[in-house]
Amino acid sequence: MPMFVDTSPPGECIFCRLIAGEIPAAKVYEDELTLAFMDIGQVNPGHVLVAVKRHAATLLDLTPAEAGAAMQTAQRIAQALKASFDPPGITLLQANGKEGDQTVFHFHLHVVPRHGNDGIALSWPRKDPPREVLEEYAGRLRGSLVG
Repeated sequence: MPMFVDTSPPGECIFCRLIAGEIPAAKVYEDELTLAFMDIGQVNPGHVLVAVKRHAATLLDLTPAEAGAAMQTAQRIAQALKASFDPPGITLLQANGKEGDQTVFHFHLHVVPRHGNDGIALSWPRKDPPREVLEEYAGRLRGSLVG
C-alpha cells in the first residue's frame, strides 16, 4: 500500500501539480484529457498511472468523455506494457473514496504488469447471496441508471 494519503484540495493536489509541470514525472503518454506517467512506487517494472488532467476526485466526478479517455489511455498503455515488458498478466485498478482504498484523491487508474508470486493480492470474501437477492440488487441499480 502507498505510504501516504493525499487529501489536499485542488490546486494543491499532488497530481494537479504534476500535470501542471510543477513536480517532475516520468511521462509515458499525454493527450487532451489524460496523462500517463510512471508510478514512483513501482509494484512491478512498468507500473503506470493514468490520470485525467482536470481535477476530479473520483470516477463519479468525471464527465463521460473523461471516463472514456481514461480507459482508452489505459488500454494504450496496457498494449505498450505487453510489447515492452511482456508480462503474463495486467491488472487495472481504480479506487474511489477512503473506504475504497483511494490514497490520492484525483481520479487515476493503475496499469500494473503482473507476474506469478509478485506479492499483489486482489481477493475478498465471497458472500454468495441467493438469486432472488441478486435480482433485487439488479432492480435497484436499473432504477437508478442515468441516461
